[in-house]
Amino acid sequence: MTTYQDEKIAPKDTEVMTIGPAKINNPINFGRFVEDDEAVLVNISRRNVDGSSRSKKTPDHVYFEPAGPRDKIYYDASKTKCAVVTCGGLCPGLNDVIRAIVMTAHHEYKVTTVFGIQYGLAGFIPEQGYDVIELTPEYVSSIHEFGGTVLGSSRGPQEPEAIVDALERLNVGILFMIGGDGTMRAASKIVTEIGKRELSISVVGLPKTIDNDINYASPSFGFDTSVETAAMAIKGAHVEATGAPWGIGLVKVMGREAGYIAAQSALSCQEVNFCLIPEEPFDIHGENGFLAALDKRMKRSGNAVIVVAEGAGQELLEKTQRKDASGNIKLSDIAALLKQEILAHFKDQGIEATLKYIDPSYIIRSVPANANDRIYCSFLGINAVHAGMTGRTGLVISRWNGRYVHIPIELVTRGKKRINTHSNYWRAVLESTGQPGSMKNE
Repeated sequence: MTTYQDEKIAPKDTEVMTIGPAKINNPINFGRFVEDDEAVLVNISRRNVDGSSRSKKTPDHVYFEPAGPRDKIYYDASKTKCAVVTCGGLCPGLNDVIRAIVMTAHHEYKVTTVFGIQYGLAGFIPEQGYDVIELTPEYVSSIHEFGGTVLGSSRGPQEPEAIVDALERLNVGILFMIGGDGTMRAASKIVTEIGKRELSISVVGLPKTIDNDINYASPSFGFDTSVETAAMAIKGAHVEATGAPWGIGLVKVMGREAGYIAAQSALSCQEVNFCLIPEEPFDIHGENGFLAALDKRMKRSGNAVIVVAEGAGQELLEKTQRKDASGNIKLSDIAALLKQEILAHFKDQGIEATLKYIDPSYIIRSVPANANDRIYCSFLGINAVHAGMTGRTGLVISRWNGRYVHIPIELVTRGKKRINTHSNYWRAVLESTGQPGSMKNE
């Protein structure tokens, strides 16, 4: 299903840092503690993008450290302060993660104070003027019922030195950072700065991305909700397409460099006839291009539904060179190009196609989490607190082979995961849609 940009993992790559030995008895008095010799196998298929095996040599066994409470902790909970910050774009489940962190820190470890940093990393900078919120169980009790983040969020680089200055002023012992790959890179720099100052501050990341493209975060929280919400838009597009002569429904979903939402939504709905993703380039014109395939579909069935990820087909468009505050290049509008080309193609044949364009992008990312994501977010938040209290740092919480695990931030930030278009997963998408395996002319 997935291709990772760096599939070479050595045992040392999965080692998690600590800021000191854990010597204090864990105050949790029920359940079981994770033993030091427990491990979760990292089993990654080493394949080239053409599907061929890279090597016949059996790879060394590599393991992730399981998440969960340990019998000894590093921090004296009665003297420990935590901080939570949410960064980047919105995603279903952010409030659920915040709530889980606060409830676990308060009820399980009796931590006295959890600060909420407003509007991303900018909230650490005094000149921005954002107040710090004290997150109590009462404050967070019902925030999971709402989308977005109660703390607010922002993009943009802030100097790690200024952030660590703020952590020292607030006397924070554990920082929980919820964000995407850019946030995790910032977290890595913060960990480095903390190390330079020889401070006892743990940094625990919770990987968040609507695109589901963070390395080894499988899956990203909120992804299940985003697919469910996108499916509603696709069903609407299907109704519009079948309710008009020469009807076409065009739905654009998020996915800058990875087409997981588009692909998973296509599999979910079954009404999708074309799924266009960044990982699979296509031509618009030519005998094997997209328009030729669409023409055949329309003349055979009279309607079609197209789902396109926002990052698909960028090679067909003029690059903008503009960047957002996080340094991401702003994408050109593939949906506008498709709409123009589709209508012109049929008009040249004397056919007036009816095309309905739907862009549910911001609805998808701003809705509250569904039941599955709420449960997932709760476990992520709970395990983040367990990790932080033991003095572990420079790691993210994720799920691997059905277990919650600790993954070093350095491993997460090596690259991004993508859909492997030579996988059975992508084949299932092609079988579901009926689109050609390739829409390139060469």
